[in-house]
Amino acid sequence: MGQALIACVALLAVAAGTGHLAGLGQTRAVLTAGLRAAVQLAVVGLVIAVIFRTPALAPLYLLVVLGAASWTSGRRLGGSRHALTAATTAIATGALAAGAVVFAAGALPLSPRTAVPFLAQLVGGSMTATSLAGQRLIDDVAAGWDQVEAWLALGAAPEQAVAPMARTAAARSLVPALDQTRNVGLVVLPGSYVGLLLGGASPLEAGRVQLLVLVGLLAAESLAAVVVTRRLAGLLGRERPARP
Repeated sequence: MGQALIACVALLAVAAGTGHLAGLGQTRAVLTAGLRAAVQLAVVGLVIAVIFRTPALAPLYLLVVLGAASWTSGRRLGGSRHALTAATTAIATGALAAGAVVFAAGALPLSPRTAVPFLAQLVGGSMTATSLAGQRLIDDVAAGWDQVEAWLALGAAPEQAVAPMARTAAARSLVPALDQTRNVGLVVLPGSYVGLLLGGASPLEAGRVQLLVLVGLLAAESLAAVVVTRRLAGLLGRERPARP
């Protein structure tokens, strides 16, 4: 534990020092991010330890995770009630659908020790896809409002006028997940795989779990991106949006 703390402090100093010498102006942000990560992981560790001892708290914890993710993504999309609703629906749909497939197939045992970290990771991936797809759609509609007006003038419904932009936004948001899945093991060893290896799992077992995580994220993010863009399309097609 002591050696890990020393290593973390040294790595944080390298990151902050490099940015300071290069004049990036982010020294304080780097130090603050590192401190926040340490505090948050310590708190989460204590909370999850309690959940493992009291399994009935697992659904409550996952609801808090979903709420935080929805609030974060909803604010990225403008912070309105409609944006928050769209973000919540998209994130919940992606994470729950992908998780249901994995647990229904018996690929992972349905217990707090597996469900909490796996579903939380799916929520995080769905949040990222929701924010990326929604922001891209808002930007595209604002920039291409003349095209939307042209479709509306021809009698298209708001959803139809925005549909091509919605498809593009959803597709673009999936690029990070697709690249990560395509290049796993070639460009980088993902965190779950490395963590399992360091924890003593065999390479094959670590690979099996990592594959579930990757394809689970791909499914969850695909659903989230499609849901949020379709939920937003009708709203954005009625008046030119302000970029959040």
